[in-house]
Amino acid sequence: MITSANPASLLGRWLNTNRNTRGIAESVIANDGDDITVSITTFGDNEPVRWPIARATVLANLEEEAGQRTVALLAKYELDDRTVDTHVRVNKGVLVIVLYVTFNDNSGRSNYLNREFFYRAD
Repeated sequence: MITSANPASLLGRWLNTNRNTRGIAESVIANDGDDITVSITTFGDNEPVRWPIARATVLANLEEEAGQRTVALLAKYELDDRTVDTHVRVNKGVLVIVLYVTFNDNSGRSNYLNREFFYRAD
């Protein structure tokens, strides 16, 4: 059992392992005083798009896979046309970001889930 969820293993700059992705290019997870923040940069049509910095909720990750007992983060982004809920964790040294995207602009686009993988850049 985890008695104190310590997000230190998540802190840093992370780059996408898929060089051909059209999704998230990088993520920076930082300690901001008493808060943990998550910054996401995606690939835009002509230039990178930086999402607003989100304050994260730190959770104990009680995943049974390989007996891991780690931490995970939840971060929510309210963008112009969508809401993105993210789940962030490290699995065997790889940062995993799962995106739950809900469109709120009546465009008829399908809501979706996406998972991307990242390696530590620093």
